[in-house]
Amino acid sequence: MALPNPFLVALITLLLAGCGSISVEDYADNRPTLVPETFFNGQLSAHGVVKNRGGTVIRYFNADIKAYWKDGVGTLEEDFLFDDGEKDRRVWTLTPSGNGRYIGTAGDVVGDGEVQFAGNSMFLDYVLRIPYNDGTLDIHIDDRMYLVDPNTLINESRMTKFGFDVGEILLVIRKL
Repeated sequence: MALPNPFLVALITLLLAGCGSISVEDYADNRPTLVPETFFNGQLSAHGVVKNRGGTVIRYFNADIKAYWKDGVGTLEEDFLFDDGEKDRRVWTLTPSGNGRYIGTAGDVVGDGEVQFAGNSMFLDYVLRIPYNDGTLDIHIDDRMYLVDPNTLINESRMTKFGFDVGEILLVIRKL
């Protein structure tokens, strides 16, 4: 019986090693600590760009966010203004589900979003329904947020459809 090609074995090993994914727990020791009830409370502003799958910026936006908590449940009222004049509104509800987790819901989110936080990070995984031509399109969003100082959070979002990259969003959220 012939032995496998050592180059092929090394290549397969590297490919499999690259399949691991980053977890919010990888940031558990990072500081400053992101406490959602503290950071997402009061007035915030967001400033960002939307990129297509090739990495070209196709839109710019600013958003005003009013965030508050009642009985442990968070509400984020987000009002967006895009560079082409389009306005959009999304209202998130964050309901605690235990162990550094929340369920995130919004009117244009399909089902429940999964929110996890640890250390200086918060990851949000959801499906966003967006207008497309004469209908709608469901896009998977992988949000990764990192608190870089007590008043500044950087958010990077990867957008996919059927497992293929279709774009990304980069933004900064600041407490006012």
